[in-house]
Amino acid sequence: MPANLQGIWNQYVRPPWSSNYTININTEENYWLAESDNLSEMHTPLLSFLGNLAETGKVTAKTFYGINGWTASHNSDIWAMTNPVGGFGKGDPVWVNWNMAGAWLSTHLWEHYAYTLDEDFLKNEGYPLMKGAAQFCLEWIVEDKDGYLITSPSTSPENLYVTPEGYVGATLYVATSDLAIMKELFDQTINASEVLGIDTDFRTQLVNARERLYPYKIGKDGSLQEWYCNWEDTDPKHRHQSHLIGIHPGHHITPDKTPDLAAAIAKALEIKGDDTTGWSKGWRINLLTRLWNGNRAYKMYRELLKPVKPNDGLNFKYDGGGGTYPNLLDAHPPFQIDGNFGGAAAILQMLVQSTIGELRILPALPDDWDQGSVKGIRARGGLEISMDWKNHKPTNLTINSKTNTTINLKLGDKQKVVSLKQGDNSIIFW
Repeated sequence: MPANLQGIWNQYVRPPWSSNYTININTEENYWLAESDNLSEMHTPLLSFLGNLAETGKVTAKTFYGINGWTASHNSDIWAMTNPVGGFGKGDPVWVNWNMAGAWLSTHLWEHYAYTLDEDFLKNEGYPLMKGAAQFCLEWIVEDKDGYLITSPSTSPENLYVTPEGYVGATLYVATSDLAIMKELFDQTINASEVLGIDTDFRTQLVNARERLYPYKIGKDGSLQEWYCNWEDTDPKHRHQSHLIGIHPGHHITPDKTPDLAAAIAKALEIKGDDTTGWSKGWRINLLTRLWNGNRAYKMYRELLKPVKPNDGLNFKYDGGGGTYPNLLDAHPPFQIDGNFGGAAAILQMLVQSTIGELRILPALPDDWDQGSVKGIRARGGLEISMDWKNHKPTNLTINSKTNTTINLKLGDKQKVVSLKQGDNSIIFW
């Protein structure tokens, strides 16, 4: 089974949040590290679990929504529960009614392929599940008054808005997090279809729908708008930042290709601040690395390691910010392993970022790390990276490639096209 909220480090019969799978961020964050740190086989329990979720998720899609494909909700467990949670009508819509977990989790399937280039996996396991999750989204979206495709109803995980009239609510038209997840899933499913040379008609449906999705909006405060309307958050510093998925773990927002949206995300993080729970801080550090803000990412990483006293026996302490217990486990509080895994993933993001065909070296290197070395980082496109650096510049770089390929290699504002041979390649920098 995949790692749950407390992993194997649990002393309770009934642990916080039942030690289950919270699949609106926490399970995903547990596995951001798996591919980049060269432990791809550790991703396998989650990827195989998605097959179970898809089976129950087909039933949920039909019985709760009357559509095809598969979906999953806020929580799951070892029996692969996918239906809306909360005791059948007793939970709050702010967490009960979210239905985009299947779509978000399915992006892990493409990520596994992107790192390994395992076409057999993509054909036999990954793509069918990605297609099912995308099919649910295609049938779930509807047109708004302006002809854009949106989800309705929608929620932004665990967050609330307040209207100018003072109404506090959770449900609305398309939340930006829905948009970000669908954009990423559609892009990846289109790419998978092209790699495999199959499903041209379905690919065309995805391309057309992707172009008609409701666009991102920048709010009056300059931040990326979380809600369909330009409403305020009830808590501007809320621990969730689901509307920022497009830049991390997604790839369709970047500082160089979509600078206005990246600037709006930077503004959103400025408003949210740095003080938050462990897993949330781990996510914010990753977001900052994708904004190439290495110094602030490193500041927050040091805060993630702030010493915290252990819980008092079996008493749960949910208040207070994050940190790290003396045994190095993340103080959520009380404890969740995702803060550990998310923080470690962010370190690698400071050193290497990639998409298939593009490799960025030292994109978010903090000033304090003026020299160092690393061996064995994985990058998308079947690459493995080892390098030394000094004065914030690589002194040598070796790229082991699974195939003969060409990549766009980037260092700061410099770039060059590099042809790689299968095996080790020593790269001479500018």
